[in-house]
Amino acid sequence: MTQSPPKTYHVKSFGCQMNVYDGERMSELLTARGMTPASEGAEADLVVLNTCHIREKAVDKVYSDIGRLKREDGSRPMIAVAGCVAQAEGSEITRRTKAVDIVVGPQAYHRLPGLIDDVVAGREAVDTDMPAHSKFELLPGRTRRSGPSAFLTVQEGCDKFCTYCVVPYTRGAEVSRPWSAILDEARALIDAGAREITLLGQNVNAWTGEDEAGRMQGLDALIRALDRLPGLARIRYTTSHPNDMTQELIEAHAEVPKLMPFLHLPVQAGSDRILKAMNRSHSRESYLRILERVRAARSDIALSGDFIVGFPGETDAEFEETLSIVREARYAQCFSFKYSPRPGTPAADMADQIAADVMDERLQRLQAALNTHQHAFNQATVGKRTTILLERKGRHPGQLIGKTPWLQSVHIDAASAAIGDLIEVDILSAGPNSLAGLIASRQAA
Repeated sequence: MTQSPPKTYHVKSFGCQMNVYDGERMSELLTARGMTPASEGAEADLVVLNTCHIREKAVDKVYSDIGRLKREDGSRPMIAVAGCVAQAEGSEITRRTKAVDIVVGPQAYHRLPGLIDDVVAGREAVDTDMPAHSKFELLPGRTRRSGPSAFLTVQEGCDKFCTYCVVPYTRGAEVSRPWSAILDEARALIDAGAREITLLGQNVNAWTGEDEAGRMQGLDALIRALDRLPGLARIRYTTSHPNDMTQELIEAHAEVPKLMPFLHLPVQAGSDRILKAMNRSHSRESYLRILERVRAARSDIALSGDFIVGFPGETDAEFEETLSIVREARYAQCFSFKYSPRPGTPAADMADQIAADVMDERLQRLQAALNTHQHAFNQATVGKRTTILLERKGRHPGQLIGKTPWLQSVHIDAASAAIGDLIEVDILSAGPNSLAGLIASRQAA
């Protein structure tokens, strides 16, 4: 059955920051085609669900969202499922539900306009190829107005093959974008209003490339090049792998003024046996030594991590090792999850899968420990003066929310300030998840 060409669109992204970035690029692609984003509350002609496949519930949520797109009169928009669920399930999605018109993987979304044409002509529109050429070469230039903080993907894919993870299968092998393309996109983001850029990658610190002189460089050199760009005030990067945390990158935290004192470095577990079963390629001790070196380079750095509880075979004693590494690492913030078996991964077929109620109890204990450390870190900033980048409006009139160098949210009453300003604030109080501040003095924007 043919459909009319869509004139308006809405892109909804789930999951990681890379999906947010991909969603922005798809929006730019559709705008370049002549479509316009649907206004708030309006029904779009095309809805793109940009999906995540890391957690089982995230997959279920996609199908739930598809069902909710049906309108009161029985009609529905053109629906595209993009991202990692699309890559993993492919044509199975259209077999499972006739409501989906387009299935496109994360390495093929540059072909989205052609897939729309296929739907209009009544042809099948499924593309989960991983082409040899980079999709970035075929995407339009950055044209949209940027917020004060912007994402920039520099590396995709993963060669680590952790036994619980689908990323190597949905995003492919590790690939680094070229040096010049990254710097060109960074300049475009700055011109569009970005004051802060976060470099993204599944293993962002695995990035390598040739600089303008043809020399092979790592992420540290790329960060130093970004540091020289006029108009850019802050640089961040995520997500890193312990095995790619070079001494040169650690030294950049001490030497590059614009690189923020924040590092997200997932460990996943505190037990060496569990880490080996996960194929994490690092030990508890080697991970803690990296943190020591990072803190030696930048004493005020805030550390963040990821944890999985209930990995197959995890004993009570091994879970206690995870709690103990939390105490040693003293994280400023963290993400923690119950193990979720993903089809096709080695861990899904392992013996001794952990009961759901055991995972629930362990997750509650872990999150209580993590929250205690996060609150303590926030509390330690009370009475200090720091600079925040104002990013969005708060819930109350005249209230704005900004981020500290350590990625904490700060609420301030700032009727005279504007989103995008860098301002000095005195931290007055701290809660578990945010801070309250008072403007101290205005910095030059």
